Amino acid sequence: MLMSFLSLVISYILVLLAVAFFTLLERKGLGYFQVRKGPNKVGYEGIIQPLADALKLFCKEQTKLVTANSIPYFIAPIVSLLLALCLWGLYLSSYSVWFFSLSVLFFLSVSAFNVYGTLIAGWASNSKYVLLGALRAVAQTISYEISLALILLCCLCYSGKFSFMVISQHNLLIWSCFLFFPIFCIWFTSCLAETNRAPFDFAEGESELVSGFNIEYGSGGFALIFMAEYANILFMSLLTTLLFLGTNSILFFYSDLLFWLKVSTLAFLFIWVRATFPRFRYDLLMSLTWKSFLPLALLVLSLTFSGKFFIMIL
Repeated sequence: MLMSFLSLVISYILVLLAVAFFTLLERKGLGYFQVRKGPNKVGYEGIIQPLADALKLFCKEQTKLVTANSIPYFIAPIVSLLLALCLWGLYLSSYSVWFFSLSVLFFLSVSAFNVYGTLIAGWASNSKYVLLGALRAVAQTISYEISLALILLCCLCYSGKFSFMVISQHNLLIWSCFLFFPIFCIWFTSCLAETNRAPFDFAEGESELVSGFNIEYGSGGFALIFMAEYANILFMSLLTTLLFLGTNSILFFYSDLLFWLKVSTLAFLFIWVRATFPRFRYDLLMSLTWKSFLPLALLVLSLTFSGKFFIMIL
């Protein structure tokens, strides 16, 4: 138990460091996409800019809103970050000391709770723009969770187990992204919507909601909310690698580098999409999942179960 606890603590510390430097990668990437330089003043080529940003945010004075519900207002960012870190308990590597046999169910349960951090932040701030942004985010997240769950069911039918370790082992010979390329595209698009990233960042619609559900947050609360968002982005990149891009990192130590190269590439795609595509209209976003993704995912799921049934009969 002590080794498991130490492993989780070290993993969480490293995740927070990865989140910090992923923000630097995003700012540098967006700078070069827009033909300008990113941060380059703090340290060598801006390498410690994330640490300076964190120090600035946590040293700022915390504002106390008169009209806000104080306890839920302060708890909401903490809940969001804790839920994001809980997902990283499922991380598989050569150095993990425990593996969760029902990891898929754990992922679905924790990811379903993610909406509560946003909803509590919107309700407790007691502002109409914040509440509208929170309601948008909740509707968007719940809608796209259905597509994610159905695609996970396809992977479960393919592997026959609820463990991400077993699912990843089925990708050793051929990557699932080649076998189920339309499903892979749906999964990645749903991940963008699930993490409220551009072009689906309607919860933070600056043009109409003045930054959405996080308007009333500053200093530490603001930092915790966005640490949770970036931790979710990195975890969804890791999960996509496990499900579709194949990895044997749980078998050989040297392959961890290749595994994280795939994860980093997918995480960079989140930045690339943000720099490339404009924001959708909200009605087009909702019709995309209910009228396109959901029927296609149900069709693939029925075909997958039918194929599995016939294979079992034969």
